[in-house]
Amino acid sequence: MGKKKRIRLAEMESFPNVFQLRRDLKGTWNETVFRNQQPIALELACGKGEYTLALAKRHADRNFIGIDIKGPRIWRGAKTALNDQLNNVAFLRTYIDHITDYFTAGEVSEIWILFPDPYREKSKARKRLTSPLFLERYKQIIKPGGRIHLKTDDLQLYQFTLESLTEAKAQIWFNTADLYAAPLPDEVLQEKTFYEQMHLRAGKKIKFITFTLN
Repeated sequence: MGKKKRIRLAEMESFPNVFQLRRDLKGTWNETVFRNQQPIALELACGKGEYTLALAKRHADRNFIGIDIKGPRIWRGAKTALNDQLNNVAFLRTYIDHITDYFTAGEVSEIWILFPDPYREKSKARKRLTSPLFLERYKQIIKPGGRIHLKTDDLQLYQFTLESLTEAKAQIWFNTADLYAAPLPDEVLQEKTFYEQMHLRAGKKIKFITFTLN
């Protein structure tokens, strides 16, 4: 690990909005961390937390938690949140496949999955964040009717997700293979991560699905 990364990880230990492997917060995020009863939304594999920050600025009446395992990336998002005094933002450093260890039933109101690793190899399909295995985990923590959103540039992941949702008998509220070909269904989708902007410059079409799990 490089010196810069070590410095950032050490600094992050003092950040009040970063929680590393804190299973004791399960069921108490509103009371312990945010000290309010606002709905909680998650951004999975949040990277530097660009979307988490953008959503938090748009919706002061909601709480947002970015989740990733890579500390140096979380450092950037957490640092920005502190500098911008975004008190409705927190970051959790953990593996997403352990998510049920950190949230209790109905504690989460919304989930965003933005440009996740598509794991194109068939042998790694279980690792895709919209695989049946992960959908079952989300079902255990999201409130009834809570919406889940996927943005991806990867056609294979998009098609796989539709198949997974059919298998799960999920309710699809919005689905498009080319998000920007028509007026956006929600102005929040105007927000774009660094990777999304890069994909658009490369001429890729952005796929988007909003669904709920029954």
